[in-house]
Amino acid sequence: MPERLAEMLLDLWTPLIILWIALPPCIYMAPMNQSHVLMSGSPLELNRLSEEQRILNRSKRGWVWNQMFVLEEFSGPEPILVGRLHTDLDPGSKKIKYILSGDGAGTIFQINDVTGDIHAIKRLDREEKAEYTLTAQAVDWETNKPLEPPSEFIIKVQDINDNAPEFLNGPYHATVPEMSILGTSVTNVTATDADDPVYGNSAKLVYSILEGQPYFSIEPETAIIKTALPNMDREAKEEYLVVIQAKDMGGHSGGLSGTTTLTVTLTDVNDNPPKFAQSLYHFSVPEDVVLGTAIGRVKANDQDVGENAQSSYDIIDGDGTALFEITSDAQAQDGIIRLRKPLDFETKKSYTLKVEAANVHIDPRFSSRGPFKDTATVKIVVEDADEPPVFSSPTYLLEVHENAALNSVIGQVTARDPDVTSSPIRFSIDRHTDLERQFNINADDGKITLATPLDRELSVWHNITIIATEIRNHSQISRVPVAIKVLDVNDNAPEFASEYEAFLCENGKPGQVIQTVSAMDKDDPKNGHYFLYSLLPEMVNNPNFTIKKNEDNSLSILAKHNGFNRQKQEVYLLPIIISDSGNPPLSSTSTLTIRVCGCSNDGVVQSCNVEAYVLPIGLSMGALIAILACIILLLVIVVLFVTLRRHKNEPLIIKDDEDVRENIIRYDDEGGGEEDTEAFDIATLQNPDGINGFLPRKDIKPDLQFMPRQGLAPVPNGVDVDEFINVRLHEADNDPTAPPYDSIQIYGYEGRGSVAGSLSSLESTTSDSDQNFDYLSDWGPRFKRLGELYSVGESDKET
Repeated sequence: MPERLAEMLLDLWTPLIILWIALPPCIYMAPMNQSHVLMSGSPLELNRLSEEQRILNRSKRGWVWNQMFVLEEFSGPEPILVGRLHTDLDPGSKKIKYILSGDGAGTIFQINDVTGDIHAIKRLDREEKAEYTLTAQAVDWETNKPLEPPSEFIIKVQDINDNAPEFLNGPYHATVPEMSILGTSVTNVTATDADDPVYGNSAKLVYSILEGQPYFSIEPETAIIKTALPNMDREAKEEYLVVIQAKDMGGHSGGLSGTTTLTVTLTDVNDNPPKFAQSLYHFSVPEDVVLGTAIGRVKANDQDVGENAQSSYDIIDGDGTALFEITSDAQAQDGIIRLRKPLDFETKKSYTLKVEAANVHIDPRFSSRGPFKDTATVKIVVEDADEPPVFSSPTYLLEVHENAALNSVIGQVTARDPDVTSSPIRFSIDRHTDLERQFNINADDGKITLATPLDRELSVWHNITIIATEIRNHSQISRVPVAIKVLDVNDNAPEFASEYEAFLCENGKPGQVIQTVSAMDKDDPKNGHYFLYSLLPEMVNNPNFTIKKNEDNSLSILAKHNGFNRQKQEVYLLPIIISDSGNPPLSSTSTLTIRVCGCSNDGVVQSCNVEAYVLPIGLSMGALIAILACIILLLVIVVLFVTLRRHKNEPLIIKDDEDVRENIIRYDDEGGGEEDTEAFDIATLQNPDGINGFLPRKDIKPDLQFMPRQGLAPVPNGVDVDEFINVRLHEADNDPTAPPYDSIQIYGYEGRGSVAGSLSSLESTTSDSDQNFDYLSDWGPRFKRLGELYSVGESDKET
């Protein structure tokens, strides 16, 4: 690398030195009285500056700016001189100081503030930063006042060939169809060079193939890869590895290079026809095989892949084209021969088929290679098998009248053994299809007879299954469905279609239709139902009602007169005779109930009961019930209100005979043990008023007075806790008024600071009757109400 860099620097600086020798006369041709600043990165730039100086003349000052240049990757022992700043305001007395600022000033570029020389003190890389913008200014050495306004200039980093080409997207993969013609484009690759594409040939790339010839070629400048051989066959070789090189400096010696790989895969085209592995196939099949069963497979191999290898199979000839079919298996790429119709060994024992395999997708470019199809012969041998019986019909339909006699024959089924041996057949009924055992069958001849009476109105159809079994081989069984239809006979009389109840208004008019009724018949005559309606013979001249037959086979009941009164007669019964049109005809009598009701003026029924007359006008039974419910609800509210009032009037003062007690219970206070005498003050557990030893129980009412015992001496604060607890336990054990249990009694003490003293009655040994509460009124207005309450209590007792 250092040798290559030295060679490049030599090539670069040789023309520059020649120009440097030739340019000084041009530089000194500028007028001496013109102020200017010179910046130079190379003698070539100085020449251009001299030309600009001859064109641009300014009266006050003249800055002649141009770009300075510095070579990248320069790493000499001394800082490299980039250029020099100078102004004619400097008389040479060193009173002017040059200042440099901007990109890299002080860190990358350093200026001699006296001479104006600019040096690069660091190694530069054009690929990191190609140019630097700086600002130059001349100031007074002593006062630092600017002598002229600052101006910007640019230092450009000159490129050297220090970066090799790179394929950023490699390695590459491409495909091209097989059998392609010469020069077919495969793909193109691209390499990048970080060097300057404008300066020199450092970034000018030339492409070439190092490995992969003679199959592929590449365009040196565009890097387009093409096929170099025609008709490359995928079946011979599918994948190729191509090594591609990109070299800068236009491909000349000394240039840097980079390589990448390209994997080219030949894609398949349909250039190969299918071919059967063998020309003759043999298969055998039992005669009782199920329809649709696969008998065998044939396969035609194709060297192509994917859809180009897909083939369709057909039977194009043979004596079994009607019995067999062939389908294509897309996964296995073979043909499956299946049975379409039943076989019979006794009729024909073998078949011959001619099968063809043809490509589905044909490429017309290769049609000249011949037909893309192949044929093979298939021989199928039928094997004998013991077959089950065969019925003369796949299904049977029988008809029988519902009044048929028992044991009468309603039909017959027949079956035979198709085998050569022809075994006798035995018939039976599958009782799972005839649970009620309504039918029987003759086991020898298959005649079906009636076992129980039939009723079409209960069931029109009966579906049973007949079983035929070979006597010589009971495993050979056949079944056939038999549908039995029950035919209708006229055995049901007509009747009303529903329970009718007619309503007749008291204010109705003569001839008004009271009710329309219809009839129904469970029978099903062929020509449909036709009913005849009539009244009983003794009621033909009914004075109140008459009937009228309608076209829709219904009947209307009409009133003969008005003035019906429900108080005189509330209900009328009208018997009606209904007859059908059967042979022989049947009839029945149905009674229609007619109620007399009170109606509004527009004929709306309001009430059909006689009791409605006793009700007030305008009030129905529902209204009366609602009124009664409201009254009951009001009574309940009044009772609740009175009860609440009585509870509120109870006195707030507790009666004297009630036992009022207080229990002050203190818990969740854990000590530190026997030896912890500093955890709390033991005096806080003592009631100062009970030091004399009289501490009566306050949790129960004593049955007898407990005489005070001689009090113990006051216990100092530092007393032993164990001794204190034992004393209290001894007192509790010897208390005759206490229950037989041990307890530690701790009571809160109210203190002695109150003028009124303690108000609690827990420690009082006198009864309530011995106390006088008149002094409460002397304690001030806050106790006035309390004194009044206790005074009321005392007065109540005296009363």
